[in-house]
Amino acid sequence: MKIKATLGILFLCIFFSSNVIGQSSVGLTGKEWHLGDLNDNKVYGISLEKAYQEIIKGKTPKKKIIVAVIDSGIDTLHEDLKSVIWTNRNEVPGNGIDDDKNGYVDDIHGWNFIGGKDGRNVGKDSYEGARIYYKFKSKYDTITDGGKSLKGDDLNNYKIYSKAKYQLEFQAKEAAMYVLILKDIVAKIPGADSILQVAMGKKQYTGDELQNFKTDELAVSKAKSVMLGFFQQTRQMENNNKALIADLIQFYEGEKSKVDAVEKEPKAYRAEVVKDNYNDPEDRFYGNNDIMGTDASHGTHVAGIIGAVRNNGKGINGIADFIEILPIRAIPDGDEHDKDVANAVRYAVDNGAWVINMSFGKSFSPEKKWVDDAMRYAEQKGVLLIHAAGNDNKNIDTEDNFPSMNENYDTTRAFANWISVGASGAKEDELIASFSNFGKREVHVFAPGVKIYSTLPGGNTYGDMDGTSMASPVVAGLSALLLSYFPELSPIQIKEVILKSVSKPTGNKFIKPGTEDELVGLNQLSATGGIVNAYEAFRLASNLKGDRKIPESQNQSKKGIKK
Repeated sequence: MKIKATLGILFLCIFFSSNVIGQSSVGLTGKEWHLGDLNDNKVYGISLEKAYQEIIKGKTPKKKIIVAVIDSGIDTLHEDLKSVIWTNRNEVPGNGIDDDKNGYVDDIHGWNFIGGKDGRNVGKDSYEGARIYYKFKSKYDTITDGGKSLKGDDLNNYKIYSKAKYQLEFQAKEAAMYVLILKDIVAKIPGADSILQVAMGKKQYTGDELQNFKTDELAVSKAKSVMLGFFQQTRQMENNNKALIADLIQFYEGEKSKVDAVEKEPKAYRAEVVKDNYNDPEDRFYGNNDIMGTDASHGTHVAGIIGAVRNNGKGINGIADFIEILPIRAIPDGDEHDKDVANAVRYAVDNGAWVINMSFGKSFSPEKKWVDDAMRYAEQKGVLLIHAAGNDNKNIDTEDNFPSMNENYDTTRAFANWISVGASGAKEDELIASFSNFGKREVHVFAPGVKIYSTLPGGNTYGDMDGTSMASPVVAGLSALLLSYFPELSPIQIKEVILKSVSKPTGNKFIKPGTEDELVGLNQLSATGGIVNAYEAFRLASNLKGDRKIPESQNQSKKGIKK
């Protein structure tokens, strides 16, 4: 998924659908419904607290697990995260020297592959379809025979170009609708917010605080009505005004860029900042150590779901309680680049990650081989890969979604260490999120991804987000939790445990994503037909004999190290 808080899905639901997701999520505290149990809490959570109370309690974890989060950036100073952020103890902070000789200078808490050596960072970026379209436009735009005159690589490139052109034009039409709807909102919101900041005497406020704010002034009352309606429509009452407005503007500008993309070649955002030799996959040692970057909202939220400090009286409880989170920045506001994804995976493996969360994706992957090579490297080193299935309510058995678990587009050569995750909701009538991708072959399981409350940048800020981007870290956190108590289990065994221990809803039929009323069985939407279940996973794992083979020198592996 892209690094925004699924605002597109939210607005689509608000304005065009009768199936608005996540309106009445309840659970342990309401905010942590995804950790609850169906019998105890009446929600389709993952029975995590039940597992902690009835199975894990009194047991001592055997190994601290490093979980890499490849994302938009992470607020490493957040009150609920700072104590679990990975530290490279072989590097001396701030001395400008590559002390551990791994090719990355001062990578104290991770690395940023979309930054420049001068300290600048890529924030906004283009979409892969637009990059491909303009790359081949001059060569193929005049072809009228449907590519019949082409052969070999030319024919393959023409097919990719044609697909990109079709998608670009389709997205532009859809985006024009959003731009039309949101234009007036975007114009009104900043002014209303400014009035409220003065009236409330604070620059930052939540939707709940605004709802409780009283005023007799007409202008302030009108401003409150505008902003409160925005908070309520997006179901972000716990979020703050600055984050919510930033998300709105980011989404709006993204949709405008889709409209413009048909007529205007995208700017080379990454090339201007990173300045590597992009066409050389062996050129890996670029970027900087700014792992927060320009907007760390998405990555911070993901990290909190996985490992926010448990039972500290602050914010939320993460899923895993004995881990380190390794931040790797590689995902901009726009489509990620294949080279950055490949190098992020390699960096995670070389620095000891046993689990990698990948809450991102796109429809084109021109350098897929580079990514496949990195995924195979992770598989060989015993690293589990968890990927968000995507939020386009499409069947990814038949439609492309990258990165993919299939090497070289071959479904018979799937990475054995890969788990693809769709998004589920709290109640049976919203069980399969209306935005979630699905696939009987390509999606393994579903996990909570509707109205998930977690950490946001700002030190002590929290809020809700929707998406398979939130479901993926639920599974990544569960994987890390299992590994911390059963480190002898291999990635394939952990995958087997998670897939075999799913909860299968009692209902027979659910609304198929992307439709209004088509009913299907959950086993038609994923390989397991179930929701991940921590309690059952622990029971199953405790009866397995481990067969993990830990490669020599997995931490700081010498492969790819700059000499």
